[in-house]
Amino acid sequence: MRAGGFGAHMKTSWVFDLISPYSYLSLTQLPRLPAGTEVELVPALFGAVLSHHGQIGNAEIDSKRRFTYRFVVWRARQMGVKFKLPPAHPFNPLSAMRLVIAAGSDLRSVQTAFDFVFGQGRDVSHPAVLADLARELGLADLDSALNDPAVKQKLRRNTEWAIERGVFGVPTFVVGDELFWGHDAFEMLVDYLRDPAGFDDAEMRRIDTLPVGVTRARVTRP
Repeated sequence: MRAGGFGAHMKTSWVFDLISPYSYLSLTQLPRLPAGTEVELVPALFGAVLSHHGQIGNAEIDSKRRFTYRFVVWRARQMGVKFKLPPAHPFNPLSAMRLVIAAGSDLRSVQTAFDFVFGQGRDVSHPAVLADLARELGLADLDSALNDPAVKQKLRRNTEWAIERGVFGVPTFVVGDELFWGHDAFEMLVDYLRDPAGFDDAEMRRIDTLPVGVTRARVTRP
């Protein structure tokens, strides 16, 4: 089906965390979604997702950390996207994520927060920067926004919802029972939205039930 058909009107949720440079890159791709696609923006804590699945993040492996930062700088240049890593990464995104929720988790608030982090390269874990972000988001009372029980509950529930749906990383688009992880899965998502039936052929069904050949023992880091 073409853009604007059934596929494009399926409920689509975009799960992200402000800590993720890949989420920032993914955000810039949203205007390229098929016409008629409505996207729910879902801030969720990446650290909690990792902990639930027993994973470690890219930044917790030194060589992978270096590669990731070099890759996102290169990729942003390829995409023509303004990009600057903040002074330290990873950082604690909790307070900034709460501000996004307090501001409504709409496109403007999400874009504003991501611009602070990866457009301007600012440290949103710093109190002064956090206060600037609150002002940009139109939040008059920083402390009230950060400590609002409803805001805290929303972030917890978003994260729980993402885990319940099987989300294992950010950014992830959730469409029905399907997950599209990473900014580099965007074209796959677009194809699915345009023609879901194209993902329900014999080979796709076969790999859904592909047996596990060997299981690696879990390694606990010291």
